[in-house]
Amino acid sequence: MLPVIRPMRDYAVDIWTTREGLPHNSLRKIVQTPDGLIWLATWEGLVRYNGQEFTTFDRGSTPGLLDNAVGSLHVDRQGSLWISDSRGNLSRYDTRGHWQHFPRELPAPGVLVQAMASDAQGRLWLQHEGKGLGHLDPGGRFNFTPPPDDLSVLLTYPGLVVDSIGQVWMGSMDGILLRDGQGVLQRAPASFGLPRAPSWPYLAPDGVLWLVVGNSLYRMRDGKPVLHYSLDAQTFLTSMLIDSKGLIWLGTESDGLMRLGPGGLERMPEGKKLPGGRILSLFEDNEGSIWVGANGGLFRLREALFTSYGISDGLSGDYVRSVLEDSQRRIWIGSAQGLDRMDADGSIHSIDLARGNENVVSVLSLAEGRDGTIWVGTFADGVIGIGRDGRLTRFDQVQQLSSGNVRALVVDANNWLWVGTQGGLLRIRDGKVERPEIHGLPKQELVTALGQHEGQLWVGSTEGVRIVHPDRVERVELSQLGGARTVLGLQSIGKAMWISTDRGLYRYQDGKLGHVGLEQGLPVDAVFQLVPDRLGNVWLSSNRGVLRTDMVSLNEVADGRRSQLDGVERYAEIDGMSNSQANGSSGPGSMLDHRGRYWVVTAGGLSVVDPQHLRQLRERPSPRPMLEQVRVNGQLQDWRNSRVEVPGGARVSISYVGLSYLISDRIRYRTRLVGLDEEWIERGRQRSVEYISLPPGRYTLQVSSMHPGGRWSLQVAELHFTVAPLWWQSPWVWFGAVLALLLLWAGLYRYGVYRYKARSQRLARLVDQRTYDLQLQAESLLAANQEKTRLLDRLREQSEAFQRQARQDALTGLPNRRVFDEALAREFSRHQRSGHPLCLVVLDIDHFKTVNDRFSHSVGDRVLTEVGKLLQQACRDGDLPARLGGEEFALLLDDTTAVEAEQLCSRLQALFHARQDWGGVQGLSVTFSAGLVQAQADDKQATDLYRRADHALYSAKSSGRDVTCVE
Repeated sequence: MLPVIRPMRDYAVDIWTTREGLPHNSLRKIVQTPDGLIWLATWEGLVRYNGQEFTTFDRGSTPGLLDNAVGSLHVDRQGSLWISDSRGNLSRYDTRGHWQHFPRELPAPGVLVQAMASDAQGRLWLQHEGKGLGHLDPGGRFNFTPPPDDLSVLLTYPGLVVDSIGQVWMGSMDGILLRDGQGVLQRAPASFGLPRAPSWPYLAPDGVLWLVVGNSLYRMRDGKPVLHYSLDAQTFLTSMLIDSKGLIWLGTESDGLMRLGPGGLERMPEGKKLPGGRILSLFEDNEGSIWVGANGGLFRLREALFTSYGISDGLSGDYVRSVLEDSQRRIWIGSAQGLDRMDADGSIHSIDLARGNENVVSVLSLAEGRDGTIWVGTFADGVIGIGRDGRLTRFDQVQQLSSGNVRALVVDANNWLWVGTQGGLLRIRDGKVERPEIHGLPKQELVTALGQHEGQLWVGSTEGVRIVHPDRVERVELSQLGGARTVLGLQSIGKAMWISTDRGLYRYQDGKLGHVGLEQGLPVDAVFQLVPDRLGNVWLSSNRGVLRTDMVSLNEVADGRRSQLDGVERYAEIDGMSNSQANGSSGPGSMLDHRGRYWVVTAGGLSVVDPQHLRQLRERPSPRPMLEQVRVNGQLQDWRNSRVEVPGGARVSISYVGLSYLISDRIRYRTRLVGLDEEWIERGRQRSVEYISLPPGRYTLQVSSMHPGGRWSLQVAELHFTVAPLWWQSPWVWFGAVLALLLLWAGLYRYGVYRYKARSQRLARLVDQRTYDLQLQAESLLAANQEKTRLLDRLREQSEAFQRQARQDALTGLPNRRVFDEALAREFSRHQRSGHPLCLVVLDIDHFKTVNDRFSHSVGDRVLTEVGKLLQQACRDGDLPARLGGEEFALLLDDTTAVEAEQLCSRLQALFHARQDWGGVQGLSVTFSAGLVQAQADDKQATDLYRRADHALYSAKSSGRDVTCVE
């Protein structure tokens, strides 16, 4: 079976730099030892990576290196790791975990060893920078022969290979060097016809020798180089890799990463292009990931589960709200920046919906009519129909009847278009917009979802769900089961209608309602859309990524046959999604296309996954478990070569890891302590166990690991240890202790009887005395209680006054800064959960200091008071005006877009301009400057929104004041 070759755009790119724990950002060499560990050569030490964390070995570590600047790495035929440094020293780490150092000895030069290679005789060949070729023999002796006088090696280039017949090939900046059978280092034969350019050799996994010369690749065939490919670029190749699929990966000096395959040369797309600079090394690990060592850090390319599309791929915007596949198998993509169409060949075309110089049309919902018309629901432009001929039909009356915000569309059997809007449910029939006169339909509610089930129309809104029958409207009460209120999606599957809400999933079937929510094991509260695929999977979109489970489990929980939903997998950016925040309250927010692929809209683009690929990933080998550290009472132990002896009563701590680099943070573990318990104990993602005061005996700890949804590894990591008995655990000590306890018990019993009689007599006397004292105290407490009541009344009055002062600005009567900060944090969290728009306006009275200086501070205070009253009058009930301090005010506008907020600011400025007697001073004019922002996906917390608003205010002031700057 031929391997599946996915385009480079489908690879997810992971990046590590010094911020993630690397000691240096320049990676000269990457290798993997037989135990599965990844090793990196840097200028600041040797780095080991286990998929979870980096461990650095340098001169200050234990064990330590002879020098921090690592030149190269090499894994020999026995699996040992060799490390070279900038002073000509070598170190070896063998398969048993032992370290051995080889300090440089003459005649070897004390310079950087750029590359290493081993031959069949056990010799380790060394490329000395600017000096030539040497080797370390199996006995540990350095050998070096200077190159001939007529051969300059001052400009060697890292690259050393021993071919199948024992010849040693070496790179340099002006051509390939070769050590022939007589041991003489010379230039490659002139008959090769190779140009003078930076050159180096590469030995492919199949044993074929390649020569890289400048920007060209040559393959050795019958002892001569044959040109394979030349790059059309003004750069030269710096690294090469032929992966397990036969694809050629190429790193360059200044032109990034490329791949040469059956389709020709392929480059990384713009959105995933690696930083500029030299690519020093390329490596494929045993799971098929491609590792890239560059001057700017460590990069890994792995075949991700999801593929994502965004602005860099041709979409009009990254904030995608709806996706639809039409009957012609074209994908329609609606976003906050417009509408796009992806044709069958993958090309993306923007659809112009705007009128002339009109602003961009924000698309919220999509549907296809039975005649092939594509219906587009917008945020503020009503409904637009796109005919098969491309002509647009606009229904502006939708905007007039409902204030726009068309979040849901559905076409019924009569080809009538039902329109869910901010102002209830509308219908377009025979080219006319109408509001159906059916009692019980939502009229002043935000309709968020529409669906059809068994010939009936289902309407979801912020107030629940309704079923439209021919003669009546039935309300399905969700709140009684789980407390749901807002319906976010509707999906008809067989005889059931699945309802996605802000409190999980509901199933309506045969008149009965079932619930699958947080309490039943769903890892999130709000679910946007449920989509089943053809393999039994069910995909759920949410604010916290895409969830995957199976339909059988969902039905069992909804039926009550099962209490918990187990094994739900969550996918996010690490799985290739452009953004883990999916979008809801618009639709369709996700879908299954004709090929069985699942599409989902997100705040960072459009993502798609082929469930067949999921099956392939789940069939990958289980991660190999490996012990990392063993500590006894905090002290490191050498566990590799002998059984660990543990003193009685000691604390034994063992850490372990599953060696996989594909989503390694999701690996699950289980342990079994043979000798104490024969059952496996699942540890989840926990990577360590600890045992305290184990009974004496011989134990074996076994560790197994697996990928989520995979199988437990058959290979286990084992630790053998023995716990010695404590002195008091011997049989004679136990016998003596039992006898002493019996004698002590008898003596204590006799003494206790004597003490009991004496205590009874003393207590009788105390009872009489205490009874008299308590009577006196009761009278005193009654008087004190009356005084306390009066004092509490006065304190309550003072407390209420203090609370008002703490939350209200004393001058203007507006909420103060404290109340504003609480409201901003609360409304920002609500925005993140629901996706409702949120705007913030920060305004400042222009030249207010001049008012104080010219007319006195009492006039200035009256001006501020009048500003506060004007803001209260101009705002809606749900808006929050506040005084932040001095002449600075703020308006927190919930469920308000930037356009609506800007209109409010314009009205405020008109009110300010209309008044000419501010502070009671005739002819005194007052203006303000304002900064306006709308919450975006990039805002991670409320302070980000305030910081952008403050920056916009500064821009307004810099623009001459008396303006509103929108950012």
